[in-house]
Amino acid sequence: MKVYLDLYFLINYILDLTLLIGTSKVVRQQVKISRFLLGTLIGNISILILFLQVNNLELFLLKLLISILMIWTTFGIRNTFRNTFYFYILSIILGGSFYLLDLSFDYTNRAYYLNYLVLIILSPIIIYVFIKDSLENKRCNTNKYLVEIMYHDKIIKTYGLIDTGNCLKDPYKKRGVILIDYKIAIERPILVPFNALNSTGIIRCFIPDKLIINNREYNNYLIGISNNKLNLCGCRCILPNNLVEVIC
Repeated sequence: MKVYLDLYFLINYILDLTLLIGTSKVVRQQVKISRFLLGTLIGNISILILFLQVNNLELFLLKLLISILMIWTTFGIRNTFRNTFYFYILSIILGGSFYLLDLSFDYTNRAYYLNYLVLIILSPIIIYVFIKDSLENKRCNTNKYLVEIMYHDKIIKTYGLIDTGNCLKDPYKKRGVILIDYKIAIERPILVPFNALNSTGIIRCFIPDKLIINNREYNNYLIGISNNKLNLCGCRCILPNNLVEVIC
């Protein structure tokens, strides 16, 4: 069997480097380029496994040991479990994506050039899309809160997202305004003017009988009925920015 070691080394190096950079983005740890390169170089020790007669268990333990050495070299010993966990998660995502695309990893195939070119191009793209989506979900979940609004005989339970751009206050008592897109019949609404980038208008607001956010009751807030559909991170409720310090 003919094995192209130089090609094997190059592809393995690029994939490991992509995974290590992706892991650093997920765990939000800054790493020097030199440590990325050295960690990836250690990962290529796995090439030696090609020349060893080992069983499946020994193969698994060797690969695990090499991956841990890669993590230690790149990120340090601290948070080894977390870093290794995300490294393997990204490896599974990448490997699963290639399997879905039905790309061959046969290093002895004469028609390998196109497959490996696709691997080199797609690897960073797949990892980038996954990380971008993961960080966006993490950001959403961090700023998402359970909101209960009680007004007369109506109870609204929803999730609210803190929007740092929501500085809306009523001009009378400077109360913060929580926006929702639910339809509610309001008795004697409080009209609050607003200024957006390209528009101005009036928001109809009411004083809730009870407002509970993450099982804690709050007063001195108005509930405003949004004229537009709200769907930020799956939330139909926008909390004002001055709630950040109060909730946190």
